[in-house]
Formats: sequence, C-alpha cells, structure tokens
Amino acid sequence: MPEESVDGCYQRYHLITMPQLLVRNLDASVVKLLRRRAAAHGISAEEEHRRILKEALTQPAKRPETLMEFLLSPDGCAPDVDLELERSSDAEAGRDIKF
Repeated sequence: MPEESVDGCYQRYHLITMPQLLVRNLDASVVKLLRRRAAAHGISAEEEHRRILKEALTQPAKRPETLMEFLLSPDGCAPDVDLELERSSDAEAGRDIKF
C-alpha cells in the first residue's frame, strides 16, 4: 500500500467532515432560550440549532399575502364581510387615485 502524503490525508479529512458554523455576539438571552428549547426536546443545543436552521432555510419562500387575502383570513379584520369592488377607470389608466 503506498504511503500517503500529509497533504493527501489533509484533503481526504476535509472531504469527509461536515462544515461548521460559528455564531458570535449572540445575546445571552437568545442562548438561554436555545438551551431551554433543546432541553424541552431532549437534545443538545447544537442539535437544536441545526434543526432550527434547517427548518428556517429549507422551506420554500412564502409570498406575502394580499390585503384581500388578509382581510378574508381568520386572522384578518373582516372575515365575514362581503366586499364588492369595482374597477376604477383612473386606476386602470395608471392615474393617481384620491381617497
């Protein structure tokens, strides 16, 4: 078996290790909340951090809801209101609309 050079071992080591992330300058309260959340899930703070990052970054981007969607949603101001809207010729022509 040929002897590997130090550089070859170094390169192979970096191919099989996982990338790391160091987060600096966190508020102590954030770290405390992370540790509490991890303890509640029975996992390490490091694993909880991985799960939070994965969940936050792997979900598809959510498009902002329109005003109409908000108003008609259960969290909106007027879920039981029927709105009848007419198109304004001024709005369609791109002119300023005065309220």
